[in-house]
Amino acid sequence: MTLSNSRFLFSAAGLALASLLPEQAAIAQSAAPATITVQVNKPGGAIPKNMYGLFFEDINFAADGGLYPELVKNKSFETDDHLIGWKAVKGAAGLESYIVSSDRPISATNNHFLRLSAKAGGADAGFVNEGFRGMGVKQNAEYTFSVYARRGPGSVSGMTVTLEETRRPGPGPETPPSGQALAQAQITGLTNEWKKYTVVLKPSATAARARLKLTLDGAGTADIDVVSLFPKDTWMNRENGLRPDIVQLLKDMKPGFLRFPGGCIVEGITLDNRYQWKETIGDVAARKPIINRWNKEFKHRYTPDYYQSFGLGFFEYFQLSEDIGAEPLPILNVGMACQFNSAELAPISAAKGPNAAGQGDEPTLETFIQDALDLIEFANGPATSTWGAKRVAMGHPAPFNLKMIGIGNEQWGPQYLERYEPFSKAVKAKYPNIQLVSSVGPSPDGDLFDKATFKMRELKAEFIDEHYYAKPEWFRQNASRYDKYPRSGPKIFAGEYAAQSVAIASPDNKNSWDCAISEAAFMTGLERNSDVVGMASYAPMLAHVDAWQWTPNMIWFDNLNVYGTVNYYVQLLFSQNKGTSMLPVQLPGNAKNGADNLFTSAVTDAPTGDVIVKLVNYSTTPRAVKVNLAGAKKVGKTGRALVMACDDLSVQNSIQEPKKLAPKEGQFAVSGSTVNYTLAPNSFTVLRIPAKK
Repeated sequence: MTLSNSRFLFSAAGLALASLLPEQAAIAQSAAPATITVQVNKPGGAIPKNMYGLFFEDINFAADGGLYPELVKNKSFETDDHLIGWKAVKGAAGLESYIVSSDRPISATNNHFLRLSAKAGGADAGFVNEGFRGMGVKQNAEYTFSVYARRGPGSVSGMTVTLEETRRPGPGPETPPSGQALAQAQITGLTNEWKKYTVVLKPSATAARARLKLTLDGAGTADIDVVSLFPKDTWMNRENGLRPDIVQLLKDMKPGFLRFPGGCIVEGITLDNRYQWKETIGDVAARKPIINRWNKEFKHRYTPDYYQSFGLGFFEYFQLSEDIGAEPLPILNVGMACQFNSAELAPISAAKGPNAAGQGDEPTLETFIQDALDLIEFANGPATSTWGAKRVAMGHPAPFNLKMIGIGNEQWGPQYLERYEPFSKAVKAKYPNIQLVSSVGPSPDGDLFDKATFKMRELKAEFIDEHYYAKPEWFRQNASRYDKYPRSGPKIFAGEYAAQSVAIASPDNKNSWDCAISEAAFMTGLERNSDVVGMASYAPMLAHVDAWQWTPNMIWFDNLNVYGTVNYYVQLLFSQNKGTSMLPVQLPGNAKNGADNLFTSAVTDAPTGDVIVKLVNYSTTPRAVKVNLAGAKKVGKTGRALVMACDDLSVQNSIQEPKKLAPKEGQFAVSGSTVNYTLAPNSFTVLRIPAKK
């Protein structure tokens, strides 16, 4: 069943029976409706303002090659293999030699550059950059090319910059694919000192896999560094802005929070490889890249060219949070490398010699605590403070109003607990109003989970971060997980979850409707228990269709297009319809939520006066329901329905069919305080009923 975005009118019985197959219509007409009572006159606690949010991690080329739209890979030659992403163009009378040099670099932090020497200038004397699985460029759009360059011995007068469409690989190992020129410009006036040169390229055609070619004009030597090709069309037209089509999908969700920068990249494979936020702010050209811990994690998705450039750094994360109306939730290292990798630990006491890389003193827990305190000052401090001044210098005088941070990501065991306690005490001593998100490990059950949860309750933690990656049936079976949780103590942050159609981390997992509708069933349980569950986010958020390491993911993209999965639209429906207060819901015979594969939750929305009822029918047949709005007054005669339904549980959206299954909106009749409605097979339905208690 393919759904469109067009409006349609439901019959008084809800979903028009004419839209069902004849045998389904007969079942719907004959079956007694399941009565669902919503206690409109007995509202429960407030729905947390930040209930549904976003989890970002730089996995699957989510940042470089994705949300961060720089088109040049390894623009500063600072990766371990300094020429990743680059290939020489060598002809008989062209490029004579090349070397990555550190002779009088631009700066101490950007201390590598490419030196080219040519026997003669021209098309055979230069280098090409492949981009991130190619460069996606659009016809007549504008792209700012910039480079730092200087002239050496010889008569090099400048450079020719060409954006060209790739066609097929050339015959030799150093011969890149050849292609038609899409745009071309000249760089002139080189001197013997570093200088930045800028031109605008305007492609004559759209290409998903273009490349950038730089060739010398004249014989001799020239040095190049910080080579950039950046689209002018960015979110809010910022110079170092983000990809607007992806940001728009995020903003459309009306997210309550943005958790960043991960995920396991917070920890790193080793502590030397950990995410250090201080290295990601300031001048973009001076930010030093590091290897991405996901580059060699999975043999089935081996990605040795995956680095983090940090063009998207902590300042940009805070800015993005502000842009989309989300509370920032940075996650900080607690002195532990990823326990699935080296499990390296920073000592709790004074430094004890060289670190894992043999460089200087090993960082202690105090190093990580100070990083957290400095981050809060960077986000919230005045211009007169050390780190607040750095935020102001980057163009944001007002504080970012940071209210919460996470201590560690998905860590477990006594090593985490003995570091968490002094870390949390130090943060609270200086910033008592900052709320802390605490880890209880990667699994939602088991001995380590139980011990960590007990300890966090003992320490009066504010949020406990629970993660669930499991088969779709687990999510349906656990829709009542929080019904019997303690109503006091730490709130739950459902920080990472996604149904796995095959198995955890399997490359064969799909973003199927079976997964998404099962997540919807689980989310009715989160919503019904929003006095316990304070925040929730699907994970991971983004993936490049040609460069992913993990699946499933909420949003997929290529170099030109982006689409939301069916899972994305489930998240969107919950987030856009979260309401302001819980309403008690009673199923027939006081049955448990999920009985007979019927799942439901209800809220009231103060600004509109609507009662919002969410219903999941995980069944191959239609289901008649009767919704009684107990205690409701002044009920309107017409309600709105948002429906996702498909007989085929394996259906997915794609680049080619981005809305194959997406919410379909319509209207239905309301009779007094009663709604009679027929749920489609395998459906997730949101009913908005105008009603006041």
